[in-house]
Amino acid sequence: MLSPSLRVLLVLAASVVTLAGVSLARDLFGPIALAIVIVIICEPLRRPLDRRGWPQWVSTTAVIVVAYLILLVMGALLWLAGTQFARLVGELVSEGGLANTVDEFVGWLQALGLDESASDAAASALDPATLLDVARSVGGTVLSVATALFFVCAYIIFMAVDAARYRQAPSLFGATKGAVIARIAHLNTGIRRYYIVNASFGAIVAVIDGLALWWMGVPAPVVWAILAFVTNFIPNIGFVLGLVPPAILAFVVGGWPLLLGVIAVYSVVNVVLQVLVQPKFVSDAVDLSLTLSFFSVIFWTFIIGPLGAILSIPLTLLARALVFEGDPDATWLRWLSGDHTAVPPAPEPEPTAERRRRRRRGFRRA
Repeated sequence: MLSPSLRVLLVLAASVVTLAGVSLARDLFGPIALAIVIVIICEPLRRPLDRRGWPQWVSTTAVIVVAYLILLVMGALLWLAGTQFARLVGELVSEGGLANTVDEFVGWLQALGLDESASDAAASALDPATLLDVARSVGGTVLSVATALFFVCAYIIFMAVDAARYRQAPSLFGATKGAVIARIAHLNTGIRRYYIVNASFGAIVAVIDGLALWWMGVPAPVVWAILAFVTNFIPNIGFVLGLVPPAILAFVVGGWPLLLGVIAVYSVVNVVLQVLVQPKFVSDAVDLSLTLSFFSVIFWTFIIGPLGAILSIPLTLLARALVFEGDPDATWLRWLSGDHTAVPPAPEPEPTAERRRRRRRGFRRA
């Protein structure tokens, strides 16, 4: 029997080795994880068809078709945002307004007391040559994303077919593996609810932000609306990631007044929806502490790249389910992670004085 400390060390060692392997195979692991999430989201479409007695291949085909529609929309949004961004950067550089804005920005920083090297470093993000390099890399990024989506399409077919067979697990193994099956079902429900709620609120945020940017005259509002939708899936820091590019562009084309206007609109819309309203709908699905949610974004981005930021919550929930939820001694660790269902068993009530007296009489008679 292993001691608790030795068991913890073995789990940590196995986790490090596993994560190192995942990081090395990120190009393979990322598309697989994305395909699993999409199939989990689409899987409930199978239930009404099965209840009506339709053949299993029909329900499987329905899951695959809806999953492909999700991928098609994702690919179209990425292509639209990439091409619009590249065109926008080319226009700004060719017109020369970007270079003048950079010079004004550097002069303002130097007037605040920053030395020349510090102000040049701060203004490097607006350098035309840097932005042109970013625009050229968009094509390569879109190509790599398209390649990943091709593999995701293949994975979805295989996983959807296997999911139809896995639905028989409760009836076949419910008596012996009921607790494990229940944890998997709870995990799938949480992942499904998290992404559906985030997609709904992300669409609302994207429409409002896009219309506001269009009304204020910020170029390419569609690009920033798509960015706001995508970054809504990144917990805690997604709002900042979606705000910075349109804020910089607003400063380039309209100066400080337009910059402050964009920041004000994003702050009001995103704080009200993402901070005050949205958490009430996803709290039961996520069940993670704010610290762990923030750390998971950084951690999984480091492990599997940018896709890890979007998949950080389900990957963290999966890791917790695999490592902690099957161990009764890890209840307090689950509670620390934000799992509100992790409650220690209530201690047995102390026997009353009358029960103690009866026990003593029984012992004496014996």
